[in-house]
Amino acid sequence: MSQHRIVITGLGLTAPNGNTLEEFRANLLNKVSTIQNIETRYMGTVHAGVCDYDPLKHQTKKSLRIGTRAGSIGIYCANEAIESSGIDWENMDKSRVGVYVGTTEHGNVETENEIFNISKYDYDTRFWTHHHNPRTVANNPAGEITINLNITGPHYAIGAACAAGNAGVIQACQMLQLEEIDFAIGGGVSESIHTFGIFAAFKSQNALAQHDDPTKASRPFDMNRNGIVVSEGGCLYTLERLDDAKARGATIIAEVSGWAMNSDATDYVLPNPERQAQCMRLALKRAKMNVEDIQIVNTHATSTKQGDIQECEAIGAVFGKSDSTYINNTKSFIGHAMGAAGALELAGNIPSFRDKMVHPTINVDELDPQCNVGKLVIGEPVELDRVDAIFNNSFGMLGINSSLVVTRFQD
Repeated sequence: MSQHRIVITGLGLTAPNGNTLEEFRANLLNKVSTIQNIETRYMGTVHAGVCDYDPLKHQTKKSLRIGTRAGSIGIYCANEAIESSGIDWENMDKSRVGVYVGTTEHGNVETENEIFNISKYDYDTRFWTHHHNPRTVANNPAGEITINLNITGPHYAIGAACAAGNAGVIQACQMLQLEEIDFAIGGGVSESIHTFGIFAAFKSQNALAQHDDPTKASRPFDMNRNGIVVSEGGCLYTLERLDDAKARGATIIAEVSGWAMNSDATDYVLPNPERQAQCMRLALKRAKMNVEDIQIVNTHATSTKQGDIQECEAIGAVFGKSDSTYINNTKSFIGHAMGAAGALELAGNIPSFRDKMVHPTINVDELDPQCNVGKLVIGEPVELDRVDAIFNNSFGMLGINSSLVVTRFQD
């Protein structure tokens, strides 16, 4: 396989606490969470992370009506990423552009809505929308992006549960290395808060967060954590081979230096720390780095009792003896953005290459002793002498694990 170096040249996002990287980062450093209460069908009041971007910035009202929330988030993020990349998009050969969008699940929102709608008409399927099929096919979010941006290269959505955001980036890197494409859009999106089913399922598992103050409901590593805050969001990157990026004079945000994915093969929901540790070590090996070379590890931790403990066990096994590695968590601010989580959480840390700050984990009032691992940054940001490498973990149901190593670009 080609050994092309792959770099990030653009980034677009929408998160519950920001619609630009600058806004998102400022809120992380200033400890601002915007988790709120919403009303959802059959469930009543739940905590959720809600995005407040302008969908009409890059879409028409007609395309919004025909399409999906996940597709709209993807379109917003893709357009913002392309703009930030500085590429001459009008003259780009769009047959050489690939779109790889990670998702957890897709189509649940639309299916629930259509069933609810026809219930008002005695379940008469004549009232079922003819837009349903293109809305619910698995490739929808990526496909909507290609239609919006007139991209004729390959596209697909990657179903990798909550590891999907990382998986979208990894797939983009691999396709660039294989020279199947020349320019990639990769990352993840999530529309999960618009389906009652996800809330109901987590509640039945006793894994849905509850707190008097919604901004404190997402509390990884805290002794009193009681579950997940479901969020929507998206983050897509533009990625290129280094030689191509340099040839056009692109501003390089970071380099993707290594990655790994594996499977637990043990349980539907409960993580396997041994397999997670194996995934982390493989990513380090592929990046040709040691644990001491990593300054920041962004954890996947979702605020579930056992999940946080299992991941901390894995991180401790890999990074526990490193004095130069600091550990943080982004879900404490924005909740769990599911398919977008890995990509969004990476974005929240990338500015560390410039400002040398490690954003904290918030809402940890009493640290669970079983989560007391390494240099966990709690409460306040930490300033370092340098940040050269960020390690991003994302793990998902059915035991899918992903780890991504992103480094400060050095020619």
